[in-house]
Amino acid sequence: AGLAWIGPPPAAIELMGSKTEARSAMAAAGVPIIPGATEPVRTVDEVVALGEQIGYPLIIKAAAGGGGKGMELVGDPSEAPRAFEAAQRQGLKYFADDAVYVERYLEDPRHVEAQVLADAHGNVLFLGERDCTIQRRHQKLIEETPSPAVDDELRARIGRIAVDAARAVGYRSAGTIEGLLSREGEYFFLEMNTRIQVEHTVTELATGLDLVREQVLIAAGEPLSLRQEDV
Repeated sequence: AGLAWIGPPPAAIELMGSKTEARSAMAAAGVPIIPGATEPVRTVDEVVALGEQIGYPLIIKAAAGGGGKGMELVGDPSEAPRAFEAAQRQGLKYFADDAVYVERYLEDPRHVEAQVLADAHGNVLFLGERDCTIQRRHQKLIEETPSPAVDDELRARIGRIAVDAARAVGYRSAGTIEGLLSREGEYFFLEMNTRIQVEHTVTELATGLDLVREQVLIAAGEPLSLRQEDV
């Protein structure tokens, strides 16, 4: 008695926790995703067929993955059997799920994530981007805002994508839309962190907002006190 769930809706957590389901939902909502499969890939032949369709290199990823685990690069068709088996094995080991999917591998992208706040009244705010490109073994080392690679026009586009992604799953709470920025300036949805991240303090310093306080107020049913132009 007296306890309440203060996180995002469980349905949104479950949906965004599956990389393939999240990609399908984002594609249906018009959010740009990296070209590739939106369903689990079951055989090596499917991997090769996707390679012929979208081109090499490819990356095979564990559908339940995260933290850089369960990812294997495929430079040409001859590498597909080894990479497919390795990704499945890692998915089973780390996440108890051997389902994998395939994306086009982006060469040397920047990793840019967008902080959002969403309430139960249909309001979603974009609180700017954090650039976390500097990593070691797919683990973030440095977060900075604003990103040195993002101008005002691109920031507005990233913001629209982040808000659309949060709305598409009926998100409520603080959350992060992670994306990859290609060398050609294309921004693609990568995944959503359905929680507040340790690096949220970077955004707090830049905006002056207490995101944990905002998260609790959202959970209490309060509407967001800010408009996008106030950020």
